[in-house]
Amino acid sequence: MLEGVQVEEAFRTFVTDRSRALCRMAFLMTGDWQRAEDLVQEALVRVYERRERLRDVDALEPYTRRVLVTIFLGWRARRWNAEQPVEHLPEGPAADSAGTAEDRDLTWRAILRLPRQQRAAVVLRFYEDMTEQDIAAVLGCSPGAVKSHLHRALARLRADTSLTGERTR
Repeated sequence: MLEGVQVEEAFRTFVTDRSRALCRMAFLMTGDWQRAEDLVQEALVRVYERRERLRDVDALEPYTRRVLVTIFLGWRARRWNAEQPVEHLPEGPAADSAGTAEDRDLTWRAILRLPRQQRAAVVLRFYEDMTEQDIAAVLGCSPGAVKSHLHRALARLRADTSLTGERTR
């Protein structure tokens, strides 16, 4: 069991070392860096408030990931009123020789259209490289439910006409 000063130092080290990875995971689920940073900040605040309950340093990351996913799944569609999203940016993208940026963008748009549970499962499996058991622990469901989420998500992505249809270059 960690003691007062040890808990503070362990948490500080964890935040320093793992914040970027947590932000990346949150971005992959939200598709927006600002929302991802807000999500990570909210998760870290909740973990910090419960830091005394942690038994060891190794429990900090799995617990934080679970809190992060739980908050993401519970978030309602919040919008910042001062900014309005636009479909097209005023300046054009940098040159891309093989169209990979366009393909990546289309893939992310398709992933962002998935239901939250499926999106979280896809991000945890394919971008965080977690096992079905680990994903089940983070999502708070059975490994069978994780398999179902992944199966349905991949079926939706395969059927998505924006990914399978002909695109003009």
